[in-house]
Amino acid sequence: MILSASSVSAVLRYKFSSYHFFIRQLVVVLASFFIGILFILNFRTKKYEFFMPFLSVGIVGALVGLFFKGIIANDAQSWYDLGFFNLQPAEFAKTILILFMAIFYDHSMKKKKTNLYYNLIPLAFAGILFVLVAMQPDLGGALIIAGIAGLIFLTIPFDKKNQLKLFKAIGLLVVLAVLFLLYSGTNLLNSRQMSRLNFKNPCSRYSEDTGYQVCNGFIAIHNGGLFGKGLGNSTQKYLYLPEAHTDFIFPILVEELGALAGILVLIGYIFILYRILKIARNARGNVRNMILCYGTFAYIFLHLIVNLMGILALIPLTGVPIPFLTYGGSYTLNLIIMLFVVQEVAIENNKAKIEREMAKL
Repeated sequence: MILSASSVSAVLRYKFSSYHFFIRQLVVVLASFFIGILFILNFRTKKYEFFMPFLSVGIVGALVGLFFKGIIANDAQSWYDLGFFNLQPAEFAKTILILFMAIFYDHSMKKKKTNLYYNLIPLAFAGILFVLVAMQPDLGGALIIAGIAGLIFLTIPFDKKNQLKLFKAIGLLVVLAVLFLLYSGTNLLNSRQMSRLNFKNPCSRYSEDTGYQVCNGFIAIHNGGLFGKGLGNSTQKYLYLPEAHTDFIFPILVEELGALAGILVLIGYIFILYRILKIARNARGNVRNMILCYGTFAYIFLHLIVNLMGILALIPLTGVPIPFLTYGGSYTLNLIIMLFVVQEVAIENNKAKIEREMAKL
């Protein structure tokens, strides 16, 4: 789909080969599988603890460094230009946050730490990531970081007596984060992002930036009908949708392959999310592995919902990629790595099950 959706804009807009974005994405996918098979599946999840101090400090440093060395694209200073690869630290922040919360709360549960402020440390870390990403400004990425932290927190088996206190403390942290952003002198939303708040009835503003892209997404979906126009036959990718291979690749998929194919893709997402939840439930005796799975579930689910609701004009468009389809190196790399982490959890679940059965003999 990336080859089909990007072939026209690669030539007409960027003056590259029609295979340019396809080849770059293929390299990232292969590199991600190489990392997953060689490293992730050869490390027990308990060994992640050794790397967390370096990863945590490193991601905060990388996000701060963007304000000095980051490149600006679409009015956001969110990337490092490495020549062969544009690195987006916000995507790595999501993965590192999941790992951090999994390791921290696993340690907390094992040591039976009941101190209120101690158990809020991961949320404070998430708050720092949220603020740094929001200041780029990348509000879509920041909200997904907050959503991942919130959904993971709801899965932690805290003592009921402490839950109310924790939720009150979370509310205070949220208020403090918002106040910091409001009075930091940073524009949380630039003019382009502010215009996106006008998101309803996009086709009534076809000639305006606030309606043009979403309305062309509607046209692509309408053109596809039930069975589509055929792979490669999209008309909307001829620069009507300027970033057809990124956030708006799903409408191109429906235009070329039809609504039935779009429904099958959605069913595929549901199946993947179901499998992740099943692996998480099987890991209930291991808080670390359970959170790794729930965090990956939240990561995929939030990207899916925010992207689809944005292109359907149900919420403001935020520029969030859709899992497994959108072109983008940093997101694809982190997404595949987290799926390998879930696979490693499934392997550990099976080993633990075999050990329990052997112990009964």
